[in-house]
Amino acid sequence: MDKWQTYPVEFRGGLITNLSPLQQGINAPGSARILRNYEPSIEGGYRRIEGYDKYDSNIIPPYGEPVVHGASQTGTTLILGAIHTSPAAGDTFTIEGVAGTYTIASSGVTFDATNNRVTLTLTTSLATSPANAAVVTFTSTTSNYRAIGVASWEGKVIVAKNADVFETTGSGFTKINTYDYGTPLVNGASQTGTSLIVDGITGIPQAGDVFKIAGVDLVYTVVTDASVSSGAATLSINPALDSSPADDAVITFISLNRENATKVRFTQYNFTGTDKIAIVDGHNPPALYDDTDFVALNSAPSDVVGATHVVNFQNALFFAKGSTLSFTAPYDDDAFDVAAGAGSINVNGVITGLTVFRNQLIIFTERQIHQLVGSSIANFNLQPITRDIGCLEGDTIQEIGGDVMFLAVDGLRLLSATDRIGDFGLAAVSKVIQSNMTDFISTNTDFTSCVIREKSQYRLLGFNNNITQENAQGIIATQFAEQGGANTGFAETRGIRAYVAASNYNEATEVVVFANDDGYLYQMESGNSFDGTNIQTTFATPHFPMQDARVRKTFYKLFLYTDPQGSVNFDVSLKLDFDTQGTIQPTPITFTNTGGTSGFYGEVVYGEAVYGAKLLKLFESQIIGSGFAVSFQFESDGTDPPYSLDALTTEYATHDRR
Repeated sequence: MDKWQTYPVEFRGGLITNLSPLQQGINAPGSARILRNYEPSIEGGYRRIEGYDKYDSNIIPPYGEPVVHGASQTGTTLILGAIHTSPAAGDTFTIEGVAGTYTIASSGVTFDATNNRVTLTLTTSLATSPANAAVVTFTSTTSNYRAIGVASWEGKVIVAKNADVFETTGSGFTKINTYDYGTPLVNGASQTGTSLIVDGITGIPQAGDVFKIAGVDLVYTVVTDASVSSGAATLSINPALDSSPADDAVITFISLNRENATKVRFTQYNFTGTDKIAIVDGHNPPALYDDTDFVALNSAPSDVVGATHVVNFQNALFFAKGSTLSFTAPYDDDAFDVAAGAGSINVNGVITGLTVFRNQLIIFTERQIHQLVGSSIANFNLQPITRDIGCLEGDTIQEIGGDVMFLAVDGLRLLSATDRIGDFGLAAVSKVIQSNMTDFISTNTDFTSCVIREKSQYRLLGFNNNITQENAQGIIATQFAEQGGANTGFAETRGIRAYVAASNYNEATEVVVFANDDGYLYQMESGNSFDGTNIQTTFATPHFPMQDARVRKTFYKLFLYTDPQGSVNFDVSLKLDFDTQGTIQPTPITFTNTGGTSGFYGEVVYGEAVYGAKLLKLFESQIIGSGFAVSFQFESDGTDPPYSLDALTTEYATHDRR
């Protein structure tokens, strides 16, 4: 028998798909030809990714915080007000002060979009008559409305859906786009009809805002934007007043209109000692939130209303709308007076994203990238970085490891500072997986991203209405060098379906969240499953020719070096001779460490295992197979804790050349 030899491989390099099978096996044996739901780890090897759980077990309220429109309703018909999006048959909800959960009957929705009102037919009669303006809480929905924005901020998560914005700490959602119009009062008794004179107004009520009046039945919608003078206004309303309110009757705004929002984006800032967040949504006036008050900038100029992006730069807020970049006066988040230092710049291209990189504001369009340097309107200077490369989607722009990564039409690129002052590198870092990137870009209609800072990791996530959760695609890029992208390891994800995503630190804990159209807000890097669903993984090594691609080998043993955190269970298959058609492949081998003396809480009976025993890290198995080249393919489908595959060695013998 021929002499046995040992072939060792350290797993490193990540996914590579731009080399021929033989080239990859010779030049990058530690890389992967398939790396799905594993991540190149900064601690070495390939680590199975962590799962995700619901950040809040409640659904994101799909229709804001609707209220009962009028007291004394009975039977199976219920009219709601302060609702900006049509509910659907089959939705369920509860009513404040009324027992039971109610379901909307088939064909049971008549929606009045103009006046933010809906008439519902229920499958069961109301247990009692609800009070006027009683809050209605939807507990489930059959609609597929997407969450359209998410931010991790101040120990909580802010999420936008349809016409409303909510916050949660994980135990229920609170609507934050509520009124901030001071303490408006009815100005004069005996008023009737569809107009209402009020005073005490601060701010400008907008068409679509909804309010109630003390002592008067029904809730009322503002029909047109108000004209306010010295705190007084005459509001055009619908419906007509149910009865005449008393003079100085209190007016309570229930909902601020944020209809027709597209994607909602956020930026955090602190100009005066108070942490705030600015919010834009592509249609409505920007809004500011300080953890207490939600203030819409209704008096903002037209170049700011409907802004798509916002960022804090040089102690001013910069808003992007179309090709116009507008900014506030320094240290003043709602001042747009040019005399105070505000202004605007045209960048000659539709802005797709903004980010601050060192002392520059980087402005992306689809075909160009610019930088804005300077400290104020007195010396702001717009300079081109490139006129040949742009950003496909602004939500893919992230700073990681001293670089800015973004999605261009040809894949992922880095914006990196060079040794020359004011100069930038624009490395295309995803060339090693170009075919995967091309497929990823063409398959998905929307893109979002997040960074996992403690792992030096960038995650690009795709979304397509027609792609199910289990097939949802993502790209992982782990940065192993401080700058430049020359040492970036890639992998793919399947099963993380995200339309919006965000990450941030809170008290030294990184919180990574995302949402799609299934109604829930999720926390990534949490748990060992995809919200209860198994995590399916595949890692395939290159095809190893083992020194001579034309000499047949016989394989005898496999030694696998791992770093588990708990139970491990996966299959290993030998793929001989490039897995060509007609090649007989050996039966998969199962590796597990759950059958020894180590005990895992919840998995064994007391007295039958040893808790605290050392986990099995080196797996050894006899293998069978003969061929000119071999690839080892690892697959799992379970909810085990994450584990790393670090290296392998295989023992084989070569035969005479034939």
